[in-house]
Amino acid sequence: MLEHINSPQDLKSLDDEQLKELCIEIRQFLVDSVSKTGGHFGANLGVVELTVALHRVFDSPIDKLVWDVGHQAYVHKILTGRRERFSTLRKFKGMAGFPKREESVHDQFGVGHASTSISAALGMAIARDAEGGNHHVVSVIGDGALTGGMAMEALNHAGHVGTNLLVILNDNEMSISENVGALSNYLTKLRSDPTYSRAKAEIEQSLRRLPAIGPKLTRALERVKDSVRHLVVPGHLFEEFGFKYLGPIDGHDLNAVMDVLEDAKQMEGPVLLHVITEKGKGYASAENAPDKWHAWPSAAKPATAPSYTSVFSKTLIELAEENPKIVAVTAAMPSGTGLDKFGIRFPERFFDVGIAEQHATTLCGGLAASGMRPVFAVYSTFLQRAYDQLIHDIAIQKLPVVFAVDRAGLVGPDGETHQGAFDVSYLRAIPNMTVMMPKDENELRRMLKTALEQPGPVAVRFPRADGLGVALQSPIESIPIGKSQVIREGRDGAILALGPMVELASQAAERLFAQHGLSMSVVNLRFVKPLDVGMVRHFASAQVPLLTLEEAALAGGVGSAVAEFLVDEGYAVPLTRMGLPDRFVEHGNRAELLQDVGLTVDAVVGSMLQMVRKSPATRYITGS
Repeated sequence: MLEHINSPQDLKSLDDEQLKELCIEIRQFLVDSVSKTGGHFGANLGVVELTVALHRVFDSPIDKLVWDVGHQAYVHKILTGRRERFSTLRKFKGMAGFPKREESVHDQFGVGHASTSISAALGMAIARDAEGGNHHVVSVIGDGALTGGMAMEALNHAGHVGTNLLVILNDNEMSISENVGALSNYLTKLRSDPTYSRAKAEIEQSLRRLPAIGPKLTRALERVKDSVRHLVVPGHLFEEFGFKYLGPIDGHDLNAVMDVLEDAKQMEGPVLLHVITEKGKGYASAENAPDKWHAWPSAAKPATAPSYTSVFSKTLIELAEENPKIVAVTAAMPSGTGLDKFGIRFPERFFDVGIAEQHATTLCGGLAASGMRPVFAVYSTFLQRAYDQLIHDIAIQKLPVVFAVDRAGLVGPDGETHQGAFDVSYLRAIPNMTVMMPKDENELRRMLKTALEQPGPVAVRFPRADGLGVALQSPIESIPIGKSQVIREGRDGAILALGPMVELASQAAERLFAQHGLSMSVVNLRFVKPLDVGMVRHFASAQVPLLTLEEAALAGGVGSAVAEFLVDEGYAVPLTRMGLPDRFVEHGNRAELLQDVGLTVDAVVGSMLQMVRKSPATRYITGS
């Protein structure tokens, strides 16, 4: 049946039994397809019936369906004409793993980060009203994403505006890891006590049967209804926001979901439908371990070296054994950042704040202001969400918060919403910040120790990658702030590299010598800020060509820092800056992406040869 579904309109002619059979086929297709390509898995198995019901009841793309995060949008893609492209899912130049406006008219809003859907959907609803339209706008948000402050802001505004908007709360008790916090506990009460919905419905039916006996009595009866709600379930959060609350309902009961969606279409004003689903539904392993099966596990590969994340995790525990003031903070990513192990070892010193990077940052500020040494482990792409807090709450006050910036650089199949491209640029601009990146896993240990010794804020960025397999020294030695390391001495030029690019620089230097007889210095920059200006001055005074190499945005990166210094000091030496270009880098594996952006040994060799062959009288700065 599935192979005959090429658009949402094809669902309209199916009867109930055919729709249920279709759900079975979709689950099998997901298992078969995602097991080959990899990708987000558990959340998609959990929303099969909900997605089928949405596309049966509503008319996409006329009606607007807005997905939050996008982890659960594969079924939506299957039903909107992209089934045959699933073999390219998350592959270079293939289908994106998240909704993407350029990919389909049915993808109404691009997404990859959490808590955005209600805001976007409300904007679409307001635009519809301004243009006199009457189509429906639907936001689908998970209970994990609902913990984000942005979602609360959007609910507040939607209730104030009062326009027609349907928010579907897909409640599976999980984000990537298990949800935490008071809101999660509140949803658990609603989820576990259906008597609220029954009692509310019975009271409303009774009120409707009463004759009109005056506004005073009517208002009194409404207050009675509200009192019963308070007695049955503590609180009525969504109705206080101005939403009509429906549910909770079983999100795997296809007929029930379709029926309530039809009812919701007829209601005026903002409506919130609470749907209970099971992450990993229909696949036993994913049902039993939804956190581990959030994405299809990678195929086993020989262990050549520990990952940077695992080295960070073990090192932080080691340092925390010695310093009781060290605390660790995550924004709903304990396993992804490696802090789950810290939480097991030091449960009283570990804080998962949910999807709330802004709060996490300022929480760390409060901890630091009170004498603690907080470490906020966060992906580069998610730290972007707390930029004001970085400046206002941390840097201005010179508070000693350590930002362990994981997934810095290219991260691969998750694509442009997740590439860690911009942290060097946005952190380098902030006064009082120290920013560094290790060339290998042992240097990461040293940098973490160094960061925890500083009197102000420090960011240590590291990639989503395995280390080089170097020995991990103990005891851990600190690194002098702002001091680079010369890896290789040369006379014909210098390659100034940051982080894992040091290895690429070393390979390029070997080839330049072996094939062209050119002797190149290779420098492990270590620090983006403060830059080792003494080292730069040394090479600039020698009038040799310089090439900077970084896996970060070229605009505002460490190459820009070197260029700015040379200009400010009046040096006229050849300089080429190599980094990520001024565009969003799409999805693909790391090797493909490095080739695509020109961060390869061949490219480094070619750039340096071009500079060496230039006349010494020709001085220039170029970006590539």
